[in-house]
Amino acid sequence: MNAELLVADDVVVRFHTGKGVVHAVDGVSLRIRAGEVLAVVGESGSGKTVFVRRLMGLIAGDRSTEVSGSVTFDGTVLTELTGRQLSRIWGAEIAMVLQDPMTSLNPVKRIGDQLTETMLVHERISSSAARARAVELLRSVGLSEPQRRVRQYPHELSGGMRQRVTIAIALACGPRLLLADEPTTALDVTVQAQILDLLAGMQQRTGMAMMLVTHDLRVVRSRSDRVAVMYAGTIVEEAPTAALFARPLMPYTEALMNAVPPVAGPNHVRLQVIPGRPPDLLDPPAGCRFSPRCPYAQDRCLIEEPPLRAAGSPEHRFRCWFPVGSPAWEDARARNVERGASAAGTPVTEEMVMS
Repeated sequence: MNAELLVADDVVVRFHTGKGVVHAVDGVSLRIRAGEVLAVVGESGSGKTVFVRRLMGLIAGDRSTEVSGSVTFDGTVLTELTGRQLSRIWGAEIAMVLQDPMTSLNPVKRIGDQLTETMLVHERISSSAARARAVELLRSVGLSEPQRRVRQYPHELSGGMRQRVTIAIALACGPRLLLADEPTTALDVTVQAQILDLLAGMQQRTGMAMMLVTHDLRVVRSRSDRVAVMYAGTIVEEAPTAALFARPLMPYTEALMNAVPPVAGPNHVRLQVIPGRPPDLLDPPAGCRFSPRCPYAQDRCLIEEPPLRAAGSPEHRFRCWFPVGSPAWEDARARNVERGASAAGTPVTEEMVMS
C-alpha cells in the first residue's frame, strides 16, 4: 500500500447563496494509497459529503458554486476533465455508494436494468452475459433469490436490500477506488454489520482502495487503516487508525471519542457531549474553528488559525496550538479550571477537562 492512487490538493468548494458564501470545503488535502481504507469522520455539516462529491466530479464550478484545487487519480487530473471524459471513469475506475439508496436508485427501472447499465457502457459484454453477472453480483452481496430481485423495482425492497443493490452497482465493473458515503445510514445494527463485512470482504478480495465516510468512530476503529477528521470544512487531524486512537492530539478528536457510548460499564451513565454547535459556514470563526467549543481554548486560539502540522511523524498531522497531552495543553487546562470558564466563554469544570 505504498503507491498513491488518489491525491487531493487544496480542494475548495464554496456555495454562493442569497445569505452569503458557504465555505463548505476549505483547502482540504488528502492522499489515498492503493489497497487501503481511509476513513473520513466528523459531525454532520463538517463537509465530508461535499468533499467526496467533489472528488468524484459531481460538483463542478458554475455561477453559484466556486471550486478550486486539484484531484488526481493514478496520474490523471480529474479536475481538468469534461463531464463526458469523467463518465468513462465513473463506475469503471471510481465508484460511489451514496447515503440514501432510495433516492440514488431509479424508482421506475428494474434492479437488473440498473445493474447491467454500467457493464454495458464500460465493457464489451452481451445483454444476457450482463444479466447473468447481475444475478451473481446480487448473490455476492448477500441478497436472497437474486433471480427474482433483478425483476423487482426499488420500492419492493427493504432499506438494507436497497443498500446492497447500490453496493452491487458500484462494484459491477471492479473499480479500483470505492467512495462509500455513510453506507450504513438509517440501517439497524445487524444490517450495518453485514454491509460493513460485505465491503471489507470485497475490498480484501479485489484489492481496491476505499474511502469510508462516517460519523461512527466504532466503525472507524475496526474498519480503516487511516483516519482523517474533518471539522467546519477543514482537516483537523489525520493519522494511522491505531495511532489516532492511542493518542489523539486535536481536542475535537478527543471530544468525538469521549462522546462514543461505552460498550461496557454501568448503565444509565450520562453521555459526554461536545458543548455548543458546529460553526455557521457562512461566517466561520476567526482563529481555530473549534475554539468556541473547546474547553482548552486560549487567546491565541481565538485570533490565529493553527496550521496542519506533523506530530513527530509525517503520517500524523494535527491542527492545534495546544495539542492534547502537551505541556501547553496542561497549562491551558489548569488555567481554565482555575478561572472556571474557557476563553470562549464555555463553563468548564474539573470533570469536563478530565474527560
